Amino acid sequence: MFDLDRWQEIFSSIRSNVLRTVLSGFTVALGLFIFVVLFGIGKGLQNAFTEGFARDAQNLITIYTGKTTLAYKGLQSDRTVTMDNEDYDFLINTDKEKVGDASPRYTTSLMVKYGKESGTYQINGAEPGEKIIENRKMLDGRYLSPMDLERKQNVAVIGRMVQRDLIKNGSPIGKDLNINGTMFKVVGVFSDDGGDWDERHISVPITTLQQMKKGSDTVSTAYIAYNEKLTPQEAIKYGDELKDRLKARKNVAPDDENGVRVWNNAQNMNETFQFMAVLTIIVGFIGLGTLLAGIIGISNIMVYIVKERTKEIGVRKAIGAKPRSIVALIVQESVVITVVSGIIGVAVGVLALSLIGDSLEEYFIKSPSVGWGTILMAFIALVCSGLIAGFVPAYRASRIKPIEALRTE
Repeated sequence: MFDLDRWQEIFSSIRSNVLRTVLSGFTVALGLFIFVVLFGIGKGLQNAFTEGFARDAQNLITIYTGKTTLAYKGLQSDRTVTMDNEDYDFLINTDKEKVGDASPRYTTSLMVKYGKESGTYQINGAEPGEKIIENRKMLDGRYLSPMDLERKQNVAVIGRMVQRDLIKNGSPIGKDLNINGTMFKVVGVFSDDGGDWDERHISVPITTLQQMKKGSDTVSTAYIAYNEKLTPQEAIKYGDELKDRLKARKNVAPDDENGVRVWNNAQNMNETFQFMAVLTIIVGFIGLGTLLAGIIGISNIMVYIVKERTKEIGVRKAIGAKPRSIVALIVQESVVITVVSGIIGVAVGVLALSLIGDSLEEYFIKSPSVGWGTILMAFIALVCSGLIAGFVPAYRASRIKPIEALRTE
C-alpha cells in the first residue's frame, strides 16, 4: 500500500490517461453529488413540515364544546353544552400517566386601557401550562404561576403586540392595565410563533377571570398535551377516549359530532409521518439508484481499463511480476480514483445545499442538509464498489498466461 514505486506507477497511469480518469471519476462524483442533494432536499421538506406543527405543542389535544345536533336521553337537540372546572379535572385525572402538560382556558373579549390608549383584546383565563401548550417565549418578566391561581391574583401576561399598542415606552413589567374596570399588574411579555393575532392576547389566572364573571366556573377549552411516549396511534385512541368520556358525562349522543369536539394533533402527525416515510423511501430509492449508477459506471470503466492494459499485464508477468502485485496495482488505482472523485462529489453537494439555504422555503424546503453519517455510508459504499470493480477484472487478467496476454490486440 505504501510502496513508492507503485504510487509513481499509479500517478503515471493517471497522467497518461487523463480523459479515461476524468470520465471514471465524473461518474462517481456525480453519483455522490446527486445523492447528497436529494437527501438534503428531503431533509429540508421534513424541516418545513416539522416547523409547520411547531406553533403549538406538537402533542396537543384540544377539547371544546358546542351545540348538540341530536336529541339524547330525553334531552332536546340544539342544546348548548358547557364545560366547567370539574369536567376539566375529570379529563386530566383519567389516565393521568398519559397526560403531559395541560391547561384549561376561559376566553372572553374585554376592553383594556392604559393611560390614554385602549383597545378590545382577547383575555384568556389559563394556568401556567398554557405557556408550553402555546409554545410561547418570554421576552420580559415571567408567566403565570400556581401561586397566582391559588390567590386569584390580578396579574397579566401580555403579548408583544399588546405592549406595542398600549405601553409604548419603557418596560411594561409592573405597569397596571385596566381590564373591564379591574386593575391588573403586568408580570410578563411573550412572543408567539402564531403571529400578530396570538400576540394580541392577554393571559390572566383562570381563577381570577372566573371570579370576575360572577363566580363562573366555565371552561371554554381544555388543552391536554399527551405524554410524548405515546405513539401517534395510541394518542389518537386516547383522544377518542376523552371525547367519548366527556360525551357520556355531558349526555351527548355518541354520534353527535358537534356537541363535543376534539382536535387531535396526533392525527395530523400520523399523516405527516406516513407522508414523510413515503418521501424518505422515494428519495432513498432515487439516491440508491444514483449510487448504483456510479457503481455500474466505475465497474464498466475498470473492465475497459484492465482490458486495455492486458498486454502491459502480460509484460509484467513475463518479467516476473506476481499476480498479487498486478491485482494490488489496479485495485489501488481504482480506489484512488473513487476516493478523490467521491470527496469532490460530496464537497460540491454540500456546497450546493449551503448555497440553496432557505431560498426554496416558498416550496416547503427549509434549511436542506444531510447528516455526515449518511454521507459517510454512501462514501464507503462507493469506495468498496470501486475496490470490487477493480479487483474482479484485475484478478481475471492476472490469471492470463503471459504469452496469451502479449498476443492481445
